[in-house]
Amino acid sequence: MRRLLALALLLMRAAATTELHEEDYTEEDEMILSLIRKDDSQPELESAPSGQFLRCTKASWRVPGHYIVVLRSGTHENQVARTVRALRAKAARRGYLTEITRTYSGAVRGFLVKMSSDVLHMALKLPHVDYIEEDSTVFAQGLPWNLERIVQTKNKSGKYTPPNDGAQVGLFLMDTSVQTSHREIEGRVMVTDFNSVPEEDGVRVHRQASQCDSHGTHTAGVVSGRDSGVARGVSVNSVRVLNCQGKGTVSGVLAGLEFIHASLQVQPISPVIILLPFAGGFSRSLNTACREMVRSGAVLIAAAGNYQDDACLYSPASEPEVITVGATNAADQPLSAGTTGTNVGRCVDLFAPGDDIISASSDCATCFTTKSGTSQAAAHVAGIAAVLLNANPKASPAELLQLLRHHSVHRVMNPDSLPAEHRLTTPNMVAALPKTTEPSGNPLLCRSVWSEKSGVAISHTVVTHCRQGEEMFSCSSYSPNGARGGERTEVRYGQKQCVAHNGIGGEGVYAIARCCTGNSVKCQAHASPQAGMDAECPSPEHQLTGCSSHFESGGVADPMRPLHGNRKACPARTGMTSHASCCHAPSLECRLNEHYPFGFTEQAEVSCEDSWTLTGCNSVSQSSITHGAYARDNTCVVRVSGEGRGAAAIAICCRYRSLEQASSKHSHDQGNQ
Repeated sequence: MRRLLALALLLMRAAATTELHEEDYTEEDEMILSLIRKDDSQPELESAPSGQFLRCTKASWRVPGHYIVVLRSGTHENQVARTVRALRAKAARRGYLTEITRTYSGAVRGFLVKMSSDVLHMALKLPHVDYIEEDSTVFAQGLPWNLERIVQTKNKSGKYTPPNDGAQVGLFLMDTSVQTSHREIEGRVMVTDFNSVPEEDGVRVHRQASQCDSHGTHTAGVVSGRDSGVARGVSVNSVRVLNCQGKGTVSGVLAGLEFIHASLQVQPISPVIILLPFAGGFSRSLNTACREMVRSGAVLIAAAGNYQDDACLYSPASEPEVITVGATNAADQPLSAGTTGTNVGRCVDLFAPGDDIISASSDCATCFTTKSGTSQAAAHVAGIAAVLLNANPKASPAELLQLLRHHSVHRVMNPDSLPAEHRLTTPNMVAALPKTTEPSGNPLLCRSVWSEKSGVAISHTVVTHCRQGEEMFSCSSYSPNGARGGERTEVRYGQKQCVAHNGIGGEGVYAIARCCTGNSVKCQAHASPQAGMDAECPSPEHQLTGCSSHFESGGVADPMRPLHGNRKACPARTGMTSHASCCHAPSLECRLNEHYPFGFTEQAEVSCEDSWTLTGCNSVSQSSITHGAYARDNTCVVRVSGEGRGAAAIAICCRYRSLEQASSKHSHDQGNQ
């Protein structure tokens, strides 16, 4: 850094004297001086395209003077080095020092630079720069009864007996340091040589091991502790990204994820779970890195955060490819403790025990303590995930999420304990171990993915979509006041998306995608050839799994009953465009379940029977205002207001036939030919 300042001063002197000799400089010095001279001779173009500057939404969590420079996709390593040199040269020309403290070459390509904010405008105009994100802090989410709660089949001896111990699964714990000599986790945790943490705040920080290891030791114990652990055979690899105060940085977590990715390249572990028991402000770069890790096959499980807030405002909780876990107390209600409590909302995938959790204490090798928070909840789900992956090692991250939700205990939380604006979108389920891990065929598993609420203008739309590895079986919408223009399915960037339209006088609308896994099913969306015409499935081999409809003009959507006989179609009224979700798999079969209430009711429901799964949910108005239709577990729910005779709830229920059923149907079909 001092050399850069000296080079700048030498260059100014060189304008008045020619006594400097080239041999006085290193090759790197000469390169930087050359760039500075070139920069002097070429004035900046104010119209040059600039990258985007991003920063944490929580001002107190920002790390001023530290910036993550992310280069555009496809940038080569030599261009990274060139960008670094150009930045140093431009800064030196103006008398500023820069220090490159880390480079990234994995999920994101770029570098971490320590510099003055006055240099930002120059850095944003450098070629290849996509965006610059100001570094920010992430925090351990530590704020216990719990093993009994997650076991659905009680052992007569009263002992904790999961279906298996998860011994075939590897887990990376990104946390504080861990006291590996504790009796709970001795021999079960390997400490990696990675360590990327910020300095502790304050001048009188006591860095005793008991403080520095506190959060990580407790979390590791919840995952695999001898007496307190959920999956006691899991091997844990400790990756330190939080300091003695439980604080880290986005840049440090990015580096930790790169370290894990590189480690897995050298020594593959499969299945593998990465546990992220912390939360920070929303970070695009952190979410991107997590998404790339999932695409490489890893399962990422994160704490929702302890801020009694919308989990979508935090990272990594907001990344859709990450399994995000909220916390409950012993009464199966959302964790709340004074001004802190679990985050909620559509970005939470499920809840788990997170209040007064007993686990290993770093105070001594035999000590125990209790901690509360979504970190502890996420550790429970990581343990349950290890048990499931031990029995289903080839399950994808999307399939694992569906299994976790399938085996959860549903509708135990009191909806009134949730903020009103999040009651519909927050999943009401608490994680539990499966009763058995014996193979049970290939069930069709589905979940609903809600969007955020749209704006209130008639032109406003909102979008949601499924995770990688899921198929969208249907698309529906919901409006709080019933003014909605409907919904449609479309393909953007190679991905099916559910798009909902706000209606005239609407207060905003939600889009709801029904996302499913299993049996290599392939789905297509077929639209009406023109407004007012039915949308049909292309062949008898395709099953109709969902219907959508909308008015381009913004009129109030009034869908019709799906046709589910020999002709599988979604009818359309005059001026309306319908969309049929048509899925094909050799063993897939579907049918309609309908409920027409006698007289007006504000809510109509119809469910699919056991072994059948709800894939589509529709409302048919009987002269009343329908607010839309949505799935609640395996039940189709329709909300109604106004006058008239209410509305019918129509569920499309599907399943995969067993091999015996499929063979019998095939023989029957051949006999009828």
